[in-house]
Amino acid sequence: HDYWSTPFAESLLQHLDLRSGLRILDVASGHGIPAFYLAEQVGPTGEVLAIDVSAGQVARARAIQGSQLPWLQFACADMRSLPPDLPTIDRITGNLSVMFLRPNRFEAMRGVIDHLAPGGQVVLTFPSLGTFDSIWRRIDQEMGRHGLVIERERLAAHVAERPSAAEARGWLERLELERIAVVEQPLEVVSGSGQRFLRHPLLRGGFLDDAYECFEDQRLAEEVMTRVSLDLESMTPLIAQRCAISGWKRSVS
Repeated sequence: HDYWSTPFAESLLQHLDLRSGLRILDVASGHGIPAFYLAEQVGPTGEVLAIDVSAGQVARARAIQGSQLPWLQFACADMRSLPPDLPTIDRITGNLSVMFLRPNRFEAMRGVIDHLAPGGQVVLTFPSLGTFDSIWRRIDQEMGRHGLVIERERLAAHVAERPSAAEARGWLERLELERIAVVEQPLEVVSGSGQRFLRHPLLRGGFLDDAYECFEDQRLAEEVMTRVSLDLESMTPLIAQRCAISGWKRSVS
């Protein structure tokens, strides 16, 4: 269980057609949510290849796995440049994955779909545009109070880079997938103020870190972010948008 990955994985599984014997590619697999569950469901007649660009995450997943589920393999690989000799796959999954397809997300998505077998399904989840908007607005407000023009521009670029549900649907339509489904579900994150906010495990990595990266002067960043963290009431509730996208590749006629 993971307080961030598990709710998104639950959204993924709601859309995934899963049965024994399937060959599954799980991209951006992290430390194994939902790869371990997928392997349990496909059983020894199936196969799960779980890839992540982080060698540390792969090592952690392998340590958790030990000698169990030998038909599950964790490997260090970049989903944006999959090997051309990779066999075609029945299902492609990716929990909290779409944001890692940058910078050329559509081209990267097309490269992933190229490895999907005819009649196969892809299901991906990600925090979509609108996630933690109340936080971004408050940070922008505080930057404006300090007259920080460049930092505000950088923050706006970070926020705009987050894919929307409509954008993701457009990718699947351009790839001519069938039975497309795109669903957003809100997820509320509860936090205390001050350091509990700034060091919150679900907020810091990949979200608040983006705001810190907007500053050249990290002392100024700490000043701005500390003021933001003490104004939790204006940002509550903290809402992430869980987006799940699903589509099927056309069968060969």
